[in-house]
Amino acid sequence: MAVKIGFYIHLAVYVCVNIVLVVINLATSSDYLWFKWPLLGWGIGILFHALSVFVFPKGSTITERMIEKEMKKEPPEEQNDSGDRVTSVV
Repeated sequence: MAVKIGFYIHLAVYVCVNIVLVVINLATSSDYLWFKWPLLGWGIGILFHALSVFVFPKGSTITERMIEKEMKKEPPEEQNDSGDRVTSVV
């Protein structure tokens, strides 16, 4: 839920800032419309943010498999001062 809220905040800031940029561009130099460049660049960032939230969520199968693989690994064996092998417990 927090991830989706983070995305919606990001989207709202994107819209508000770009409205301001359009107004500044049109008020100062309407001959060249430069606002499209930050709109495009940041829009690509918004697109990837949306993909990471809605299409490839954190609990995707790839992530789950990687976590399971790490969980199955045995902890490394250590030796104590007398030379006996000791398995560390976390």
